[in-house]
Amino acid sequence: MKKKEALVLNYRVIIEREYYDDGTPIYVAQVPTLGIADDGLTIEEALRNIKEMIKFHVECLIEEGESVPVPDKTDDIIIMTPQVEIVPSKEFEFAFA
Repeated sequence: MKKKEALVLNYRVIIEREYYDDGTPIYVAQVPTLGIADDGLTIEEALRNIKEMIKFHVECLIEEGESVPVPDKTDDIIIMTPQVEIVPSKEFEFAFA
């Protein structure tokens, strides 16, 4: 029997730093294409955890006979954080401080 070759799948991962109530930072890794997320106390840990989660999620989809979302095209991804200047008309608070 011929051995199956491993597939290399590329899914976009967005990692954001958030904070616990006590101020401790945590890094949250999200994969929008798959609708999954995981976290870690460091960026490296979050990335390691989300890679394991991607593998588990895709393997479960295959096992259940579900369609696997098409991997992201790495050359089609542009991520920016534009700065926007506003002059508030009144006092306000940000939703998440």
